[in-house]
Amino acid sequence: MNIASEQVRQTLDSLYRAESGRILATLIRLLDDFDLAEDAAHDAFATALERWPLDGVPANPRAWLISTGRFKAIDVFRRRARFDASQETITAQLENAADDSAQGIYDGLADDRLRLIFTCCHPALAPEARVALTLREVCGLTTEEIARAFLTTVPTLAQRIVRAKAKIRDARIPYQVPSAEELPDRLDTALQVVYLVFNEGYSASSGASLTRAELSAEAIRLGRLLLELLPDPEVMGLFALMLLQESRRAARTSPSGELVLLENQDRSLWNREQIAEGIKLVERALLSRRFGPYTLQAAIAAVHSEASDAASTDWLQIVALYSVLARAEPSPVVDLNRAVAVAMRDGPKTGLALIEAILARGELADYHLAHSARADLCRRLGRKDEARSAYHRALSLTQQEQERRFLENRLRELDEKSD
Repeated sequence: MNIASEQVRQTLDSLYRAESGRILATLIRLLDDFDLAEDAAHDAFATALERWPLDGVPANPRAWLISTGRFKAIDVFRRRARFDASQETITAQLENAADDSAQGIYDGLADDRLRLIFTCCHPALAPEARVALTLREVCGLTTEEIARAFLTTVPTLAQRIVRAKAKIRDARIPYQVPSAEELPDRLDTALQVVYLVFNEGYSASSGASLTRAELSAEAIRLGRLLLELLPDPEVMGLFALMLLQESRRAARTSPSGELVLLENQDRSLWNREQIAEGIKLVERALLSRRFGPYTLQAAIAAVHSEASDAASTDWLQIVALYSVLARAEPSPVVDLNRAVAVAMRDGPKTGLALIEAILARGELADYHLAHSARADLCRRLGRKDEARSAYHRALSLTQQEQERRFLENRLRELDEKSD
């Protein structure tokens, strides 16, 4: 491969990571067909790999890829029309639309991914299908990655996505942002999906990298779009929560790539601009008195962000907020987080009793963070055998490389202290 070809490949790899989701969303709008748009996007990138080393990288690569993808799709319809007369009308419509190429591409471009989210989150789809389809189509996660996140098999997850696409096609679900009257009812699922996207970017479910910055950045962009569209308190709350969590990204790993816990992070690395914007949004949402779980989680993140160091964290306030959150949205994970906060406020013995009661209920038996939290409190109490057992259990349940190394380091420290 010559130098020009290698440079183009690197450019296309970067474009794919940063722009493939937007390109696909726009092609779905233009072609009104998920599968055809996916094929068109892949064809466009393949064509670019052939043409750009000869012609040079275009001034607007995204527009070039969208336009090329659309014309590739028109070619597909032309071939189909030779054998199926019903395709002739669709082909003619696409060809006419292609005459005004720039307008077709840029008309509503900023909202294409928002339209796609609401299409994927349509109430006609099963709840699990909404999330799976959005993670696949909006975020570009592989079927394997989504299956791991859902703790299900790849074939089951793939069938879920196929059925969702068929439902959209057969029910003619519109590719559009809901009307003002429909929007509030559709918002909860959209917020859930955006936050799941953010979480996959902020703390990857598996793999060598702790984070996937492009996913969390995309979730924040989508959250900002949602906030502009509907300045609802919970939209503010979710957006604030993402900003406040994202503000710690630079401090969450050491220079060598090791996981750094919140209490040990260098807070000078935290993004103060994101913190300031997040806190302002939290305050606005709380003042509305119409807030919900996302705003409460954001308020907890804000308390952490306002502490100059770990020792000055207001654990009394954090426990109180977790208590309110547990009433607003009961969850064993919320109970676990509250128990950890109680341990920081009242001591490890009190917190450990709460965590062991939660584990005894069985809901978090396979949740690695529950066993990791129990191990840490046992370690702090000097109960080394119990800590070692809990760390091993947590290690057996996590697929994230940094988390695995962190747990292995904890086990080594225990062994060294036992010698």
